[in-house]
Amino acid sequence: MKICVLVKEVPDAAVEKRINPSTGRMDRSGEKNLNPYDTHAIEAAMQIREGGVAEVEEIVAVTMGPESAVRALHKAVSLGADRSVHLSDDGLAGSDVAATGYALSKALQKEQPDLVLLGQQSDDGECYTIGAVVADHLQMPSLTQVIKLDVQDGGLRCERQAEYGYDTVQVELPAVISVGDAINEPRYPSLKAIMGARKKPLESVAAGDVGIDAALVGADGSRVQCGEFHDPPAKEAGQIIEDEDTDETVEKIIAWLDERKLI
Repeated sequence: MKICVLVKEVPDAAVEKRINPSTGRMDRSGEKNLNPYDTHAIEAAMQIREGGVAEVEEIVAVTMGPESAVRALHKAVSLGADRSVHLSDDGLAGSDVAATGYALSKALQKEQPDLVLLGQQSDDGECYTIGAVVADHLQMPSLTQVIKLDVQDGGLRCERQAEYGYDTVQVELPAVISVGDAINEPRYPSLKAIMGARKKPLESVAAGDVGIDAALVGADGSRVQCGEFHDPPAKEAGQIIEDEDTDETVEKIIAWLDERKLI
């Protein structure tokens, strides 16, 4: 079995999310990291390999992004991936979810995986839909919000979170599975794995290398057009009432509520 894990470079969780008003796209400057939801997908791939039910020949981390996304691939390799593929091209900048899913599917077609895993969402855009878009282009079955994954009879037995409880679904391979963060607890990479990550094979490919139609990607090839963005109006400072005299404090609170017709 060959497993490809889709990973993404996202702004660090400590960085405030901002929109670049000149481009209408997310401002990705500052510290960046591997999308934390994708670490659960890598761990799921590792547990399939270590479970012994299916022989996993290799685990390949695949990303689409600028040059800096190499750091996310190094982190994915340190967590257990055997090698990585970096799809990077200036023509891909500004791609919406549909265009990104199409581009990633072309990179995956070259790899011919038996299973594609990814986190249920990204920590920046939080679209939840990239797995379904990729699966549609690859013509593979797709499941989302999967919290349990077992290899059975050449396929997968998956338990997924539903609106009212859980669904148990049998899926034939090849398939695209988006895992929820409740599926496992990702391991910490060892120092040896971190140091050795840069030595693992990393293939960089451009759009033309995997047969991507330039008219279907990038800002011009995207179906979503962003309008004007601006920060929400600043909230007025709240009123603090010091409790020096309890009776007087209660009267002030009641007067404040009465003035706003809240009582």
